[in-house]
Parts: sequence; C-alpha cells; structure tokens
Amino acid sequence: MKLVNHINELIRMKIRENKNVVLFGQNINAGSCLSGLTKGLDFKNNNIIINTQNSENSLVGVGFGLMTQGVSSIFFMKQLDFLLLSIDQLVNTYNIIRLNRINASFTIFPVTVDSGFEGPQSSLNNLDDFCSIAGVDGYSMSNYFDSRSIINKHLIKNGFRIITAGQKDLNNDIIKIKPIMEGNNADFFQYKVGSLVTILCFNQSISYGLEFANRIAEKGYSSSLFSINTHSIFNYSKIIKDIEKTRKVIIIDDTKSRNKTSVNIIKNMLDKKIINKYFYINRQFSVESLYPCIDTLDIDYEKYILDLIPN
Repeated sequence: MKLVNHINELIRMKIRENKNVVLFGQNINAGSCLSGLTKGLDFKNNNIIINTQNSENSLVGVGFGLMTQGVSSIFFMKQLDFLLLSIDQLVNTYNIIRLNRINASFTIFPVTVDSGFEGPQSSLNNLDDFCSIAGVDGYSMSNYFDSRSIINKHLIKNGFRIITAGQKDLNNDIIKIKPIMEGNNADFFQYKVGSLVTILCFNQSISYGLEFANRIAEKGYSSSLFSINTHSIFNYSKIIKDIEKTRKVIIIDDTKSRNKTSVNIIKNMLDKKIINKYFYINRQFSVESLYPCIDTLDIDYEKYILDLIPN
C-alpha cells in the first residue's frame, strides 16, 4: 500500500466521525483528487465539499471565518508553496482570532513537494518557518503509525494547525514500523532503543534514520531512533533522558527551513552538557539547488558509523 492511500483512508474515516465539516480546495473532489489524497470524500453527516479556485489568501480567510462561526473546516492544498500567499492571514488574522474562545477546528493540509526535479517555485519544504512566523502548530507525517496518530488527534480538533506529508513518501510504499513510545500530542515517536547512539529524525527524514539504525545493527550495535513530527518547540524531556544514556547523537533534518526546530534541541543538549559527540545532517543552501535536481540528503552512512564505534 502507498502512503497516500493510507492517509486518504484515515481522512475519510475521521470525517465520517464528525458532523457539519466543510472540506475545500482545488479539485479535491474532481480530477486526480490531489493525486488520490482526497479521493472518495463524501457528504454524510451534513459535510460540505467545495472545489475551489486558486486564491489561497482568500481561502485561508474563509477557513478562519468559518472557525469564528463555530464551523470546522479543512483546506486541502496542492502544495505547501501556495501557503506563502496567505502569510498575512496566518499571522495577523489568526492573532485576532486566538484572543477569543475557539469552538471549532481549522486545518490546512498541504502537500510538501520534496520529490525532486521541480525547480525553484515548487519545492518549498519549510514548515518550520511557517510555524515560527505565525506561532502555530504544525505536524508532518511519513509512515503508517505517525499518520494514524496525527490525523486522529489533530485533523479535526478545536483551534488551528497545519498538517502535511511529503510527496515523495506519499508515492512510496508505506513504512510500517511500530513505535514503542509516543509523545502526548504526537509530537514525536520512538521506534528503537539502543546504546551506541540516539538518532533524531526531523520532518520527513525517518527513512534516513532507519537506514542508519539498520547499518548500525549489522555491525553488532544498537541505536535509539526517534522521529520528531512537530514543527514547533515541544517538551522533549523524554528524548533527553535517552540521550543521557547514549551520550552521542545523530540529528537528521531534511527541511529547507532557515529557522529549524532541530537547532533548539541541539542548543539544549549543548547547554546541559549531556553529549560527548553529535553529528548534524541537514541541507546546505546553494544556488544549484534552485534548478531542477534530485531532492535527497546525500549521507555517507559508513563514515558517521565508524566515527561512533569505539576503537
């Protein structure tokens, strides 16, 4: 099963559990239905489905307007890049709304284009920056279990948030590794516990973390593996407890954000002086990256692992 099919099923199930939800966005109930993401949405429980034009600033305003009137809604967006057009609404309109008691939900659900070869105007992977400038919650999903938890807890919940999944993961076979621990708000998930190193995967980088964990296991060692799915500052005390045992950390962050959530946890670890060694694997901006090109992290796994293994 592809991840897009799994998330589509979760969305449809969640919507059926609620009444009077407005679902809107361009071609969400026509054509490809956002490549299958919104396929099969129905009108049960007085839900309303609206295929809209491309006017993101106005449509975000519509969602906020519905929320102030006690009507929950979801704005499905073809790609995260288009959310740039509604920054004023995200910041200023929501600042006014959050001063009042909110009795409805508004969720913006864009697809993050990270499949590569898209060019400079269709590859924004910067949810950290959106959450930072607007001071709002944001969540990214990349596998069977994190998507199930995030959608169940946050898709239709009083207040406002942004939820996204990467186009690359949506089109791939689903990752089905069961977590052994989960943050209270689906902020993070722990998939493995080990002694050599703690691996922290931000955004949609869990596949890189799994590759690290598997290669470490092949050499006879074990690692702890976490994914951080929130794009806001959160309580990571449970993660710190694991790091205090391994004293070594690999941080993988595949966002293109300038203001990264991962930097906050690095600062905290360094301030507490709980790590002996850490590696920070993230994107480095270059003009070349603005041209159509492959959109993956180039990681020399063996180099990092050999540096971690005791002599």
